[in-house]
Amino acid sequence: MSKGRMEAFSDGVIAIIITIMVLALEAPHEANLAALLPLAPVFLSYLLSFVYLGIYWNNHHHLLQAIKHVDGRVLWANLHLLFWLSLVPFATGWMGQNPLAGWPAALYGVVLLLASVAFFILVRVLVSVHGRDSTLAIALGRDIKGKISPILYLLAIPLSFVSASLAYALYVLVAVMWLVPDRRIENALAR
Repeated sequence: MSKGRMEAFSDGVIAIIITIMVLALEAPHEANLAALLPLAPVFLSYLLSFVYLGIYWNNHHHLLQAIKHVDGRVLWANLHLLFWLSLVPFATGWMGQNPLAGWPAALYGVVLLLASVAFFILVRVLVSVHGRDSTLAIALGRDIKGKISPILYLLAIPLSFVSASLAYALYVLVAVMWLVPDRRIENALAR
């Protein structure tokens, strides 16, 4: 399979995940602005998850720009990532419906943690296929953000039972950290 087919498949799956997630936003029956207020937690959880899916989509594209081909290991590692991303709508919905509850906040963190582990595995498999001297391997370097993110998720998960709000703050912190443009792969490709 070409990397283009894998990329197109992944794009489609992520688009479906976002579509499923937005369907959880139900319009209120009343026709006034006050009717929107109870939807705020659901909308904010959707917004955070949309940002996370956008980050994964963007970084996935950067990865695939830096590689030449895929093999069976890459396909399975990619499916592993897509599996965890496909659970984002469920975790998002539960968290949005129960904004101050520990278990939904913890489950959201578990899904984010396992998606980050799956992305790490995909990166390692791609590096093993293309070599340690490949453009991808050189561009990634030490991957500080990739190592800090799972640590913050691991902190947020048990923190969810003490304060869901503090756990959410850590989830937002990781998202903001990834929103800062990361030009490693683009710079390596330009060289």
